Amino acid sequence: MSNPKEKKIKCVVWDLDNTLWDGVLSENDPIRIRDHVVAVIKNLDERGILQSIASRNNHEQAMAQLQAFGLADYFLFPQIHWNAKSSSIEKIAEDLNIGIDSLAFVDDQPFERDEVRSAHTEVTCIDALDVDLIPSMPSMMPRFITDDSKKRRMMYRDDMVRHREEKAFEGAKDAFLASLNMVVTIGPAQESDLQRAEELTVRTNQLNATGYTYSYEELNAFRLSKQHRLLIVSLDDKYGSYGKIGLVLLEVHFDAWTIKLLLLSCRVMSRGIGSVLISYLRHEAKKQRVRLLAEFVATDRNRMMYITYKFANFSEIKTDAQGVTLLENDLNGLTPFPDYLRINVVS
Repeated sequence: MSNPKEKKIKCVVWDLDNTLWDGVLSENDPIRIRDHVVAVIKNLDERGILQSIASRNNHEQAMAQLQAFGLADYFLFPQIHWNAKSSSIEKIAEDLNIGIDSLAFVDDQPFERDEVRSAHTEVTCIDALDVDLIPSMPSMMPRFITDDSKKRRMMYRDDMVRHREEKAFEGAKDAFLASLNMVVTIGPAQESDLQRAEELTVRTNQLNATGYTYSYEELNAFRLSKQHRLLIVSLDDKYGSYGKIGLVLLEVHFDAWTIKLLLLSCRVMSRGIGSVLISYLRHEAKKQRVRLLAEFVATDRNRMMYITYKFANFSEIKTDAQGVTLLENDLNGLTPFPDYLRINVVS
């Protein structure tokens, strides 16, 4: 079983010519799909690892070929043009809203791998000759394959539809959000949620207030502890389910609650769910007449979470020698939840 705190690949980016298929498309070679590559693509997809394309080719011609092989739907935000592959890698990471260090790049040409490696040292570059080894690489082996994992590609495709609709929407952002009929469900994590909870801590970097990762076993101990509350958050709208997209770990004492972990999937960054979740915790703390504290540990990616805390009236108390900043909320000026969504709290 792999270590949940090891680096994990979230997206594999494929070259096409003499990598995904034999032959060079632009030279009118006979093109033959590589069966063992198709098996790897389908295996990664089942594990919840996203996939894309970085290829020097004519976009329409290459996409038509992928369609002919029945593979086009496996690839999100394919970059098929004549620009540098390092720029394609960067664009894919941006479009997927994931760290570039969570990408792997597969290409048959040493020059192309070196070009990507020189621009992005953190990208894992793989020789096309080693495709058969990909499924057994530790970074490609999630500890668990959850329902959310299996649906990840389709949930991203649903997000693409949402983004297209949002761009086409004429009106205020809140009006668009209201049109989505969003429902946020918050409740205590059950044992059946723990595999996804571990996956969230491992995969979430930008919207993780402490950067902490926890294993299934650690999370289960928190779930059973009388000194902690472990909350799982899911989101649904008219397009379908985003799945389980958030996790909160509270350390509970008679006079104070401390948010030890607050994280959200990057896919919901633009939906204001972080502010909604903090608002829920503020209301609950006020109701229970306890102080509400929060830990924050700065990483190279989670500045947004600090800003979210500050906008929610958290103030710094102290920062210890380990870089853990403790904040406290004044619990004043509590506002109602936004009209554009519904909160469903389960016990």
